[in-house]
This record gives sequence, C-alpha cells and structure tokens, in this order.
Amino acid sequence: MSRFITFVIASLSLLFISACQPQPEAPEVAVEPTGYAFHGVNVVTLTRTDGDVRANQTVLVAGDRITAVGDTATLSVPENYKHIDGTGKYLLAGLAEMHGHVPPASGFGQYPDRYLDDVLFMYVANGVTTVRGMLGYPHQLQLKRDITEGKRIGPTLYLAGPSFNGNSIESPEQATQRVIDQRDEGWDLLKVHPGLTLAEYQAMAKTARNAKMDFGGHVPTDVGLEEALKAGQRTIDHLDGYLEAIDATNRAASRYELDYLVALSLRYNVAVVPTQALWATIIGAADKDALRAYPEIKYVPQQVRDGWFGYLEEPTLGYFNQDNAMVQQQNRQRLIKALYDGGVPMIFGTDAPQLFSVPGFSAMHEIRMLRDAGIPTAGILHSATVAAGEYFADKDKFGAIAEGQRADFMLLNENPLIAPEAIAEHAGVMVAGQWLDRATIDARLAEIAAAYAVSTDTEQ
Repeated sequence: MSRFITFVIASLSLLFISACQPQPEAPEVAVEPTGYAFHGVNVVTLTRTDGDVRANQTVLVAGDRITAVGDTATLSVPENYKHIDGTGKYLLAGLAEMHGHVPPASGFGQYPDRYLDDVLFMYVANGVTTVRGMLGYPHQLQLKRDITEGKRIGPTLYLAGPSFNGNSIESPEQATQRVIDQRDEGWDLLKVHPGLTLAEYQAMAKTARNAKMDFGGHVPTDVGLEEALKAGQRTIDHLDGYLEAIDATNRAASRYELDYLVALSLRYNVAVVPTQALWATIIGAADKDALRAYPEIKYVPQQVRDGWFGYLEEPTLGYFNQDNAMVQQQNRQRLIKALYDGGVPMIFGTDAPQLFSVPGFSAMHEIRMLRDAGIPTAGILHSATVAAGEYFADKDKFGAIAEGQRADFMLLNENPLIAPEAIAEHAGVMVAGQWLDRATIDARLAEIAAAYAVSTDTEQ
C-alpha cells in the first residue's frame, strides 16, 4: 500500500472518530439590543396647572427617540428590544436645568481634571437630562458635540457664549460685534451679566433680534427691568431687577406692586427662571447649618467646598444683605407665586454648580422652595419639563413622554405628583436613549465621593 493511500485512510479515520465525539456548544454571542421597551409603567403627563397619570403603558425607545407610547396589553414590541419591567412605577420626563453651568474643559489648576465629567454625570444621575449653560467657556461647543456623539455621558447642552458684561463690553460697537461672533461660532444664546450701559445693552439686543438669537440672564442696573423687557430679553433669571423695579429690596412689596410686575411681564411675554434656593443663600436668607449638612457636598472637590463654606463666613457677592435678607426672600416668594398665578411662564433652574447647588441634587432644594411659595407640584414639574421643551422647540422635541420626543426620562418608584421626593430615589434614568439603571448610577456616585473624600476634621 502506498504511503499516500495509507495517509488518506488514516485521515478519514480521524475525521470519523472526531465526528462521533460530542461537539462543544458554540458560545453565545451577546447581541446589543436595538431598542428598549418599558412595560406596565404609569406615564406622568403635565400641564401648567395640573398633572395626570396614564396607567399600564408601554414606552418604546430606539436611538435617541421615543418611538411609541401605548397600552401594554396591545402595543407590539419589535424583536431584540431590551425589556424593562416598570409595573407599579412612574415615567417622568427628564428635568431641565435652565440656569446651569458647565465647568471649563480645563480646570486651570483650580479643580481636578475629572471635575468636568463628574459634573456632567451628576446632572444625569439626578434625572437632569437637559442643561441650558449660562456662561460659555472655550471648548464647550466641542464638549456639546462629544456628548451628542456618545464620547461623554452628560445631559443635552444648550450653551450661552461668554457673557456680555461691564468688563467684556466697552462700547455699543463691541457689543454688536460680539453678538455676530457668537452667532457665527455656534452658541445657542447670549448671556447678560451686570455692568452694561443702556446703549451697549440696546446694541446687543438689536443685533441679537436681527440674528434671531435669544438673550437672557441678569438685568443691568443702567438698563432696568422695563427696558430689558421692551428689548425682548427672553428670560429674566434670578428674578433680577424685579424688586429693584418697585424699590422693594428693604421693605415688603404691596399687592398692587406685585400685580404691576405681573402685568409688565405678561405684556412683554417674558419667562422667569427664579433660582429661589440659590438666591436665598446668596442674599443671606438660608439656614447656614442646613447648608453645611447637605449630604451631596461629598460629591464636589475640596476646593469647591472650601469656597462655599468660606462664603458663609465672609460673603463676597454684592447681592448679600444680611439686614434685609429675610424681607427680600419673603418678597421673592410672594412675587414668584404672583407671577405663577398671573400666568407668567416659569422655567426651572438652580444655578448649579454654584453655592451649595450641587449639580442635579440642587433640583430637590428648588422644588421644596417653590412648593413653600405655593406653586403646585404639577406646575413646578411642568416648568422643568414641558416649559423647557417649549423654550427650545425650534431646536428639538423634548420635555414629555410622547412619540417623537427625545428619549429623556426617569423611572420612579412613586407618583411624583404626590411625592416629588421620589425623583431623588428614582430607579433609573434614560438620557438621549442611553439607559442608566440605579445600580450603575450609585456605583459611579460612590466612586466620585471616594475621589473627593476628606477627613471630617478637614470639612469643619
């Protein structure tokens, strides 16, 4: 027998033996889901004055969009969707921080390099899925793109450029050019700070209107509330200029004066972003011991903590006025209730991360402050969801649980219309179609706290 024939017979024998042996099962290949299906959820719907719940719904998400909302019993779910049981839970649209801040891309030696990404995550971890950034820094537009492209986890950003203020603007011509520059650079809106002259402000406002750019923020002293409203300022943040317009920073405002401010606001169709909790801290009306005891302070770097605790001992902002702090705060609470009752649009904001306003966590303090002012819970939640979506309606659809809306929402264990504190104990957050369950969020928050941990003695 030739060597070749012998080799063939041997080879065939091996193949036969191999075929008779039990073969190992092929390993399963994990398949990424093509979408999400939230089953059995109670969908929270909001109007400016009321809220409702649609029971036993299924919500489908594909990409960054809600693609369908319908009865769980009848809505068909496509194949290869990840199924999430929401039985007994509530789905609430993600909150918007309409006066927030994003740190610079570089810490400039002041903050740890990680602080930027930690701030972005803390917003999302608390269900804040949209942020209107109200002070532009270089590279923030790239940051916005990074989030959109999935390179960073963070809320959808709408960004104001570097601010118009008494230091950055020296002439009406410079104000005009700065508007054109920021439009061409791609900023979403303009930020107004104190210090502008009336002529500079008017030049900015005229150019902004022609460029179809919104502007909002403070009311410069030389401009005043009525002139700012006439010029078309889209939002008045911090209620800036309101009490000054009626000269009520050191005395109780009358009902007649509050009615006047409501009528003025309605006449010019302005929206207010109150930032009530933060402003109580700034002017000296907040409980210092309560501020120091905020548990979420552990999520910010020591340098930030030191600055906040230092402010309580030696305030550095001109708005601080200990003698009149309580009367100002009472006026502000009465004013925001009058504005709400009168139908003036209100949009939610906390000015995080400023004094004791830890990103995302600050939302609960603002909700409590607005409830103390007499604003119904549905109205507060509407200001943080639907109203924010309406403000940015020309840019995207978000702020509600409905087909075509951006997939931004929280899964809650209780009805937020009855127990808004349920927001702080949510079961997970979806941000632009990315699902983060509670365990994932808690693990990342624990890691942030560990990175910024200091001894108890150092914190005192």
